Amino acid sequence: MLALSGVSVKSLHRHLLNFQPNQIMASHDYDDARGGGYDDPRQQQQSQDQLGYDPNYVPDSVKSFVVHLYRHIREKNVYEIHQMYETSFHTLSDRLFKDTPWPSVDAVAHYVDNDHVFCLLYKEMWFRHLYARLTPSLRQRIDSWDNYCSLFQVVLHGVVNMQLPNQWLWDMVDEFVYQFQSFCQYRAKMKNKTEQEIALLRQFDQAWSVYGVLNFLQALVEKSNIIQILENEKVGLEQFTSTDGYDYNGGSNVLKVLGYFGMVGLLRVHCLLGDYHTGLKCLQPIDISQQGVYTIVIGSHITTIYHYGFANLMLRRYVEAIREFNKILLYIYKTKQYHQKSPQYEQILKKNEQMYALLAICLSLCPQSRLVDETVNTQLREKYGEKMIRMQRYDDEAFAIYDELFSYACPKFITPSAPSFEEPLVNYNQDAYRLQLKLFLYEAKQQQLLSGVRTFLKVYSTISLAKLASYMEVDEPTLRTILITYKHKTHAVDSDGKVISNADVDFYIDDDMVHVVESKPAKRYGDYFLRQVVKLEGVINELDAIKLD
Repeated sequence: MLALSGVSVKSLHRHLLNFQPNQIMASHDYDDARGGGYDDPRQQQQSQDQLGYDPNYVPDSVKSFVVHLYRHIREKNVYEIHQMYETSFHTLSDRLFKDTPWPSVDAVAHYVDNDHVFCLLYKEMWFRHLYARLTPSLRQRIDSWDNYCSLFQVVLHGVVNMQLPNQWLWDMVDEFVYQFQSFCQYRAKMKNKTEQEIALLRQFDQAWSVYGVLNFLQALVEKSNIIQILENEKVGLEQFTSTDGYDYNGGSNVLKVLGYFGMVGLLRVHCLLGDYHTGLKCLQPIDISQQGVYTIVIGSHITTIYHYGFANLMLRRYVEAIREFNKILLYIYKTKQYHQKSPQYEQILKKNEQMYALLAICLSLCPQSRLVDETVNTQLREKYGEKMIRMQRYDDEAFAIYDELFSYACPKFITPSAPSFEEPLVNYNQDAYRLQLKLFLYEAKQQQLLSGVRTFLKVYSTISLAKLASYMEVDEPTLRTILITYKHKTHAVDSDGKVISNADVDFYIDDDMVHVVESKPAKRYGDYFLRQVVKLEGVINELDAIKLD
């Protein structure tokens, strides 16, 4: 066995298969943005029958794949596992299983000594492929939940002696959260459910429950002791980041790394629920200002910063959101060419576009362009320059743009509660999204008067309240209210409970005089010279390539 379980096989033995993620997408119609081309699983089944899919038929290349993968896992050959997982699995999927599932786990089990843990891992990949290429039925969604329960129970309560690639461990957590989100969206579309589907939903009401998902993620964090490991690492008592989470002393990295990525999973789930404060609190043990295990896997890096930035945006911590969006967008700009052959490449580009939209929102609500690198700023202006100018007007057209960008770039919010089975059946899959959009636009509309205040404060170093009131065409009591609102809206509470300022222009009032304090950004010459050096090297290379007669 790959893992010697401390619980009985009977208690762990659940049913069937599982798949991998391509990241979440928000879309204007808010439908499930990932998956295959069949809206109705019955159409999918009919198509599979027409293609002659036999779950018990195992091609020779698949036999070879499972036998070698099993051997490499037993030998803890992480490099070969990673190659087979990242390359061979996707190559075989493209060649043999473009429109059908992989062979069933029962069909391949005897090639791997019926190893319980390997079969759970195989089913995890089986379902991931199913979600990516096809549309899972309700029964398959429930079976996938059972498989995750069994797999995580082994990790939490067994003695796991495997070493798996960080990419695979990240994908497990990522897919787990994705399938939870997908199930919530599916369950919320009650209008066209069949009687059989409703009966299954009633029978398996605990499948993909929000409590179950949060409990598993929290259990992985606690059982792995990852928070204490990261604390000990700061004082030199542990090596986790320096070894990329791997154990070079013959142990296993599975529980520790799943616990580590579990913190990112908790952030993501809480963002889907609209609980941004709790989400950020779950991520606190990871210092995102430094390189870490989360930066090793590109999908993990992007997902972490996307949700971290979005949560800060919704909590009005615009400066922090701008700073982190800028860093990740610059990183993607410099490295995306190295990921062109990656299965996650399309998702990298999608998240890249979404984060530019979120950065445009942040900079419109909190003009802090000095925090943005010139390269990122150039890309931003090309994509959203015209819209950002219109967003400063705070009229109906501006709010329509805020609506458009938020709807495009936000996570796919979920309503985790069980549906009402009473007639008439209604769809409620967009309720959570509409609520978050409403709260966001309410916040944006409160900024309407602040743009006018900011414009005048930028012009004057001191100005009387009476004069400023006349310019803004309001009386003095109203102006004082506006100025207090400006103070409130340009300040937020950080994760440590301290009040921080997001303002590029601040002020104080003394004897009915407004004194303006404008922050002077430090000029950064280094970036400019580095860019010129790179350009010069390019010119020199071009000159060297010229052959003179």
